[in-house]
Amino acid sequence: MSTYFPSGNQLQPKWYVIDAEGQVLGRLASRVARILRGKDNPQYTPFMDTGEHVIVINAAKVKITGAKLQAKEYHHFTGYPGGLKTRAMKDLLANKPEEIIREAVEGMLPKNKLGKNLGGKLRVYRDARHPHEAQQPQAVQPVKSRATVR
Repeated sequence: MSTYFPSGNQLQPKWYVIDAEGQVLGRLASRVARILRGKDNPQYTPFMDTGEHVIVINAAKVKITGAKLQAKEYHHFTGYPGGLKTRAMKDLLANKPEEIIREAVEGMLPKNKLGKNLGGKLRVYRDARHPHEAQQPQAVQPVKSRATVR
């Protein structure tokens, strides 16, 4: 008996929409990465793209915990001498909140061709509007964050 591997025509990817309003960034990113990777799918295969498409809305209203808003920085190297560009999380949240969620999710995906393909299935929008109503996305329930007791 051989191992079953799903072929491309057997996979019918679904579309999911997740509201980021009030959700903690890391928990949201891990949930999105799990859906993109297809780990909840019974046909999950580690080396194949068996994941779904994910739309994240209200990216500007994501919750950042701790001192990350002031302390965390994002680095990008242009490839030229002196080309290290650094952006603070606070500035990025004000100008491009989509990039914060995209960076967090892509950091949880594989660092190869598969990860790049999976990252292409992620769409992030600043507010509640998105142009993917024709795909009939299903809403995903928000993750309940744990209460911190001190």
